[in-house]
Amino acid sequence: MKLGIIGGLGPLASSYFYELLTKMSDVHHDQEHLEIYLHSCPRIPDRTEYILDHHKPSPILELIQVAKELEAAGVDMIAIPCITAHYFHEELSQVVDIPIIHLIQEVRNYILRKQVKKVGIMATDGTIQSQIFQKELKEYNIDCCIPSIEYQKDVMHIIYDNVKCGKAIEMNCFYGIEKDLLLKGADLIILGCTELSIVNKEEKLDSLYLDAMELLSAVALQKCQIPIKKEYQYLIK
Repeated sequence: MKLGIIGGLGPLASSYFYELLTKMSDVHHDQEHLEIYLHSCPRIPDRTEYILDHHKPSPILELIQVAKELEAAGVDMIAIPCITAHYFHEELSQVVDIPIIHLIQEVRNYILRKQVKKVGIMATDGTIQSQIFQKELKEYNIDCCIPSIEYQKDVMHIIYDNVKCGKAIEMNCFYGIEKDLLLKGADLIILGCTELSIVNKEEKLDSLYLDAMELLSAVALQKCQIPIKKEYQYLIK
């Protein structure tokens, strides 16, 4: 099977997603790896800016174009290593005849399997204010908490001013957000922005966190029938 990736949202997250797909595959030869078409399109307008202000440029036309180009290239399914872009999942799914992995639903499935009662969400303002996680989880009686206003500013600072700019991650800010969510009763914290997966990559966070991009990688490999290394199988079991 062939996997298509709508990339460039941002570029560092996309390249790390490709790395995860390779690293998590339980294969022994180059020829056994998944065939991947990565379309990195960083010109796509910022998703959060549009969600917060519909007068800003919409990313949907470029997202549709990339999805159609991947479909024309012959991929069997599409993954989007950008959680905020899942705001447009339904609209995108209507213009192609191949499945697009729904990462928000996969996060919900993981939380149900692990029987977590309350989750904290670290994500962009767009993801938080559109409530794409909260709505999905509330339907299944899963409680959510989000950072306080000042700590949410720190989340955006880490995403936009640290990771997207290629700068060192300010872990004092990160752990302040963690403490805020723990005080609100979170049993698990979702790294709900693929840029935050870079924090996990560099700092090797503990089991308090669900790295949504690791989950996306595991799900994509499973759906494409590629064996997954034992240490990552907890993501799909």
